[in-house]
Amino acid sequence: MGLTALFRRSFSHGVHPPELKEITAGKPIRRLPFAPRMLIPLSQHVGVAARSIVRPGEEVVRGQPIAEADGFMSVPMHAPASGVVEGIELTPTVRGPKTESILIRLYPGSSQEVLHGEPRDPDAMSREELVRVVQATGMVGLGGAGFPTHVKMRVPEGGAIDTLLINGCECEPYLTTDHRVMLEQTANLMLGTHILMRALGARRAVIGIEDNKLDAVAAVRSRLPADRSVRVGVLRTKYPQGAEKLMITSLLGREVPSGGLPYQVGVAVFNVGTAAQVGELVPEGRGLIERVITVTGPGIKKPGNYLIALGTPIGFVLEQLGYQGDAQHLILGGPMMGTSVASLDVPVTKAVSGILVLNDEEVSRERPGRVYPCIHCARCVQACPMHLNPCMLGLLAAQREYERMEEAFHLNDCFECGCCSFVCPSNIPLVQYFRIAKSINRDPGLRTA
Repeated sequence: MGLTALFRRSFSHGVHPPELKEITAGKPIRRLPFAPRMLIPLSQHVGVAARSIVRPGEEVVRGQPIAEADGFMSVPMHAPASGVVEGIELTPTVRGPKTESILIRLYPGSSQEVLHGEPRDPDAMSREELVRVVQATGMVGLGGAGFPTHVKMRVPEGGAIDTLLINGCECEPYLTTDHRVMLEQTANLMLGTHILMRALGARRAVIGIEDNKLDAVAAVRSRLPADRSVRVGVLRTKYPQGAEKLMITSLLGREVPSGGLPYQVGVAVFNVGTAAQVGELVPEGRGLIERVITVTGPGIKKPGNYLIALGTPIGFVLEQLGYQGDAQHLILGGPMMGTSVASLDVPVTKAVSGILVLNDEEVSRERPGRVYPCIHCARCVQACPMHLNPCMLGLLAAQREYERMEEAFHLNDCFECGCCSFVCPSNIPLVQYFRIAKSINRDPGLRTA
């Protein structure tokens, strides 16, 4: 079947920001050296933080469990390198507030070989056993959301999954992590897809890839199983094509209801990096201790795709690769949905898919300064992929009518993709307004804080 036969209708609206992927798209994955000191936050995922099971002064080896899951909505942590536990302290996070972390000082002469593991046969496990084993790996969504993978693998009572979607769109500008994983870790990706299908009871899988990655399409198609249970769906390049609800519409023609979840239309969605790591870690019985990250931008001297140990301080990464600027020039993730960094001491965590380093010129262009009144041009309405009215939501936010934003204008359907802010000629920070409104609706006490 030719590529043209696999093209699907894209979603309506959205935007086309400059891709800027050519900086790293052709650069193979390389391992970054280990930092002399690692900081492993006990909360690197959506849900309850893990509980430490090591003490200061204790020696640990690479891959050893160092924190256990605190219930089903939690995942364990594993030592990213061999060394000694220096302490368990509060350390900075991306958003500013400190969190409890395990500090490990590495042994300089260690080979850093992974010494923990319990090989298993995924095909010999039941669906429930697969869920437990994936939780034991500490896997979370590597696309940036950080949602525990095992939780998505357990289908809610009364639900049924017929289709697994593997998200290889990677629509954020600059980022090429998923692209390289599809090219270099194709076998792991296919095995992970098989494991996820078994755990979910899905009879088919579709791997969605945008048409600016046709080399990845070819690589994945060359590994498709003979029974045709897995296929590739090629999508038109547009932001934010990688949003799971939009992928479901584009590839399957199904629409997740407002406030609903994919399982309600018989679908489960996982990132390609997540699937590839499931395919690598589950058979080997190992924990997640490193991940592929795109380090790029005009302020970095050695841009590329790097395999980086979790817990590595951002400052160490930048020292190794050379950079210009300070913490104000850094974004974890992509420019559309990424988060600015509060401190260079913040470590790489499971949810970090990219480190974007801007220079003074780019920062000036991205932060034009003055915000002007809304001119009611409706560009934000035409761009919103969820067909919301960002203009009206912004006006209500300015009036602090946060509850009305939710009740009358479906604020919670906004997944903060940034399309509205990107096209706004008045430089209104709409996404920031919406985040504030959601926070206050979740915790009304913030209104008077």
